Order: sequence, then C-alpha cells, then structure tokens
Amino acid sequence: MNEEVIVTCAVTGAGDSVGRSPHVPVTPAQIAAACIEAAEAGAAIVHVHVRDPATGKAARTVAHYEEVVALVRQSGVDVVLNLTCGMGGDLYLDPDRPSEMVAGTDLATPYERMEHVDKLRPEICTIDCGSMNFGDHVVINRTGDLEKMARYAQEWGVKPELEVFDMGQVGTANRLIRKGLIDGDPMFQFCLGIEGGAAASAQSILALKSMIPDNALWAAFGISSHEMPMVAQAILLGGNVRVGLEDNLYLERGVLATNGQLVEKAIRIVRDLGARPLTPAQARQKLGLKQAVRRAA
Repeated sequence: MNEEVIVTCAVTGAGDSVGRSPHVPVTPAQIAAACIEAAEAGAAIVHVHVRDPATGKAARTVAHYEEVVALVRQSGVDVVLNLTCGMGGDLYLDPDRPSEMVAGTDLATPYERMEHVDKLRPEICTIDCGSMNFGDHVVINRTGDLEKMARYAQEWGVKPELEVFDMGQVGTANRLIRKGLIDGDPMFQFCLGIEGGAAASAQSILALKSMIPDNALWAAFGISSHEMPMVAQAILLGGNVRVGLEDNLYLERGVLATNGQLVEKAIRIVRDLGARPLTPAQARQKLGLKQAVRRAA
C-alpha cells in the first residue's frame, strides 16, 4: 500500500464532454479556474488540455496554453502543472475508403505537439507511449516520434509522464528508458478502462506494474464509473491516483461533479485507507522534479 499519495486532477481532457456537463471547463479562464479549484481541494498536480473556446472541441493552440498557465501561476496557488502532449496524433479515416483521411484528422510533428511545453516549461508533460484504437478513430504515436518527444523533454528539463494504455505500451516506454531518454526515476500513468486498452481492474494494474522498472513511480486512473474504485485499488497496490472531469463527469449516479468535488472525494478515500495526500511541494520531492530550463526570450 502507498501511504503517501499524489493526487492528480485532469480538469477537462479532449473528449466530447462539453455538452454533457455544464461543469466541463472550455475557455482558458475556465480551465485555469478549474486548476485552481482542484489545487485548493487538495490536488498536488493538475493535468491540462485546452479547448477551442468557440466550439468546445479539443485544441492544441499554444496561446490558449499560455493563458491558462499564466492565470494559474499568477493566482499564487501552488500546484504542479502537467501539460498534455497527446494532441496531434488523431487519425480519422473514411469508413468506406480507408485510404482517405477525413475531418477530425490532426497529425502533427513531435515539436508541434510539444511547442507549448517548449514555450512554457511546465514541471511535467505527458507522452502517450503507443498507437491504439480510440473510439471511432486511431491515435498515432510512432516510436521514432516518441523518442524525439522524450529528447525534447529531456533537453528542456521537463519530466515526462509516460502514459500507457496497455502492456505493449509499457514495453515502448521501457525502450525510451533503456535508450537513456528519461532522466531520474521514470513516472508512469496507467490509463484504464478505455475501449481498445487495458481494463479498469486490479489485474490490469498488477500486470502493468510487473513490467515497469523497480525505481519507477506510477499512478493509475479509471474512466467513468471506474474512477473511484481505481483510486482505492491504486493506493492499495502501491500507486498514486488521478481523478477529474477528463475521465468521469459524475460524483455519484445521476449527480454531475465539479473537479473540486472529485478531488475531495479522492482525498477522502486516501485518508479513509489510512494514507495521506501529499502537498505539491512533497509531490515535487517524491517525483524528483527539477526546475525546468527556462526558454530564452
């Protein structure tokens, strides 16, 4: 069991959830406010996507990230920023002519997927460690692209959170580690319950955990109704946890949640199991975070 638990809140995500809950933040100001709310509720880390303010659709606009980060940093609230690099790998194909790409496709270079990280130098960024079916499209993460992304993060002093959705992706992440592209103790996130990936279960956690290096730190999350059960399972099996409206919209059956409420519920589970949630400062120490190399003006 993990007795010192890092709680992450993924505040908005990239999914088509805006029309399903009024609490999903869309604009940079709303996303920043959600980060602050999560931090004040006890989250040590906030995981950040941005959206197109006009449509609510997922975006990777650098200016939106700049506004979110500036507002959070100016607020005076201490929280570790974890910016996604998952956008830019979406492939949509015509169902009848699979050689033709259709609307929704967004395939970017490794640097384009990480330009906001270069400009803002957060403490953590995510690297999704493999390609997979994801709903009605395919997410593309070529091995060579992942290596370039890991090199960028290493050069900039930003710690990668290695997101893995199944056992094969752990193997890809381990390859990055063996090639010397990940500094310090590696940090894994087990992403569970997504169709096409590993199930949200203790068995999945144990299988994924068995494959990572002995010095690795890890967290796990489950989507939808699996969110809080995976909080408990992750703590009991030695890991850290993630909640938030990216993964689940409900506090309980039929009751829509805010990010702060989900964090508060996770914190209660942490404490009810006899563990304690770590502060941002304690999380930095546990994860071995260092000051990112600030980008030259």
